Amino acid sequence: CLLLQFLSYLGACDRLLKQGYEEGQVEEAMEMFQYSEKKAAEFLHLLAQFNDMGFQQNEIKEVLLLCGNQREKALEELVMK
Repeated sequence: CLLLQFLSYLGACDRLLKQGYEEGQVEEAMEMFQYSEKKAAEFLHLLAQFNDMGFQQNEIKEVLLLCGNQREKALEELVMK
């Protein structure tokens, strides 16, 4: 049922927001990963981590998508840029 899917989406977004992620980033991550809360959470965690390291957000997003959220591979790509 579409209503149950929507409620599930809202619940996932709420849980991610409570972890301190920005609303726009949460919505974008959920869309990018076909509403998979687990994959969106991994993405947001790595995005924040690499952002804290000083990498540019647009580069981080691109690399994480290309590397399938694989931290070591993504970090290697970011360092080489």
